[in-house]
Amino acid sequence: MIVPANHPRHNSLQQRQLLEEGMRAGIVTPTGMIAFGRGEAFDYLLGEKTSAQAKKAARAAAAQLLLAKKPVISVNGNAAVLAVREIIALAKTVKAKIGANVFYAPAKKRRELIVKHFKKQGASILGKTTDARIAGLSSERANVCRQGIFSADVVLVMLEDGDRTEALKKHETVVIAIDLNPLSRTAQKANITVVDNISRAVPLIKKEAEKLRAKKSWQLKKILRGFSNSKNLLESEKLLRRHLK
Repeated sequence: MIVPANHPRHNSLQQRQLLEEGMRAGIVTPTGMIAFGRGEAFDYLLGEKTSAQAKKAARAAAAQLLLAKKPVISVNGNAAVLAVREIIALAKTVKAKIGANVFYAPAKKRRELIVKHFKKQGASILGKTTDARIAGLSSERANVCRQGIFSADVVLVMLEDGDRTEALKKHETVVIAIDLNPLSRTAQKANITVVDNISRAVPLIKKEAEKLRAKKSWQLKKILRGFSNSKNLLESEKLLRRHLK
């Protein structure tokens, strides 16, 4: 399907098509399609544009990634098909590793497909195999790559499940989340949450990182001290409620 550039739903329809192709390729699961639809509803309420709150969170996220010693960007099937080039560009900017972290069956096959998908774009990523487990999780979500998020000090997660976000924090990992739902457990439990569509949020974090990478560590830490995730989420929720009215 060719979506006309002037169609009012162009970006959303284009993303749906990418997910449909991703599902046919075995990268995306039906559950991933459901998750996208849920996020899309929140994006409608945001006016399908980046809010001032998201911009502030993106700046904090960039500062946190630049301060990290072992930053990792965790991707699932949806993130891989929706923002593969943007993720690669961000990883290069903040010197982060990328890891495929999926758990819905067939998990092993999907990880291999995601690794191959990134390889086609010229990027080598972790996660083809798992050799470590995150403490506190009894499901497949616990299985990760030791060189990836298991060893990371800062992890950027997209479209993540809240239980793994919570477990990562108990693992003393700083979690940055991109989540369109400010009320989700992932959004609430993360250290920094960017309430935005990943197709906008990932390039925004990269842009902020490019602005900040010449800053001293104390200047980056000052940005983080001035950011409150709970207050930012509350403002994002208020924005959604205003748009509902």
